[in-house]
Amino acid sequence: MPQKNNTRRSFIKNTVGAAIAFTIVPRHVLGRGFLAPSDQLTKAVIGVGGMGRGHFGYAATRVGAICDVDKTHLKEAAAMLPNGVKTFTDYREVITLPEVDIVHIATPPHWHGIIAADAARAGKDIWCEKPMTRTIGEGKRLVEAVQQHGRIFRLNTWFRFEDNFYGMQTTVKPIKKLVNSGLLGWPLKVTVSRHTGFDWKFYWVGKTNLEAMTPPPELDYNMWLGPAQYKPYNPHRVHQTFRGYWDYDGGGLGDMGQHYIDPIQYFLGKDDTNPISVEIDAPQQHSDAVGTWRRIEYTYADGCKIILDGEGKDVGAPYIEGPLGKLYPGFKSDIPDLQKKLDAFPDPEPQVTNFIDAVTNRKKFALNESNGHRSCTIINMGKIALELGRSLQFDPVKQLFINDEEANRLSDPPMRSPFNL
Repeated sequence: MPQKNNTRRSFIKNTVGAAIAFTIVPRHVLGRGFLAPSDQLTKAVIGVGGMGRGHFGYAATRVGAICDVDKTHLKEAAAMLPNGVKTFTDYREVITLPEVDIVHIATPPHWHGIIAADAARAGKDIWCEKPMTRTIGEGKRLVEAVQQHGRIFRLNTWFRFEDNFYGMQTTVKPIKKLVNSGLLGWPLKVTVSRHTGFDWKFYWVGKTNLEAMTPPPELDYNMWLGPAQYKPYNPHRVHQTFRGYWDYDGGGLGDMGQHYIDPIQYFLGKDDTNPISVEIDAPQQHSDAVGTWRRIEYTYADGCKIILDGEGKDVGAPYIEGPLGKLYPGFKSDIPDLQKKLDAFPDPEPQVTNFIDAVTNRKKFALNESNGHRSCTIINMGKIALELGRSLQFDPVKQLFINDEEANRLSDPPMRSPFNL
């Protein structure tokens, strides 16, 4: 990694016992989107109190700026980086920096859409934490902004293309191959529960008796709230426990949903659509604080289903069930000689899974604004059904709930002035 006195034009590369000078071709000579082989991409990380610090060390990039509305977070994060990193408390200053190529967004979800869209308009590529957006309407407008301005977008959940997929104890690639093969038949039912290896983290619940308190001096609480409706400050609303409140996220469903559901969209081949209905079984939710739920069931137009089993009711359920076979955790199946049969089928189409390659060569990343919005919409459909306490019908083409004005208002609620997307 380059040291603090390196620039985008030149740097000194240290080797054992010697220092060798290299000359870098500036990016502006090659044109936007082209990278000299010896150069690096410069990134800004917005939101550095927790997850954002995990974005510091990715290969072939260097951190040029960090931003946080909490000055304590900012100071602690700056101490982890080389001297000279620029620090900001307002993201709008960060996205105008000419040296920044990529903006990493690790704020609470109610800020994701606005910051990402503004970054796209400022000509930056984007690496955003999950869930992609807090609402369906924000997601639609973010897709438009990214595509209108020709930016590269990556959502930070990776299970559709790498790493062991929770209880399946394999990457998603062989699951995709199995589904494509037709050996399970069609339509398919996917059950996501603790019995199939997926924890819904129901400790992300809000409190209903919060005492109004004065924000600490290091926190710009008004800016932390941003587009969210004003609620009196309490430390349980912010930082590590914000997921328990509808204004900022959606509990365990908001936290883990895109990790779990995005790969399902991928292996079912539904990256350009959504379910047409969502049914819920849950206690009545509080209007402010997120609670728990027992079951959420999504149905697609072709009869495929996704079952989110919150109470662990479906003991022994397969992860995927079709009319011709079942797939269980650990990639076990009731289909005899499954692996031998799978060997006769082609592997799934390759994906662009290196973000730096996607940025430098202007290739669409495997998990991008389009398919990321579709999988995030499934999460937001479930959140709205829970908030309203009833099942809903959805039009995946118009991306609106059918004959339900109340649900559609929740899908795109007004933002607190002066913030907008």
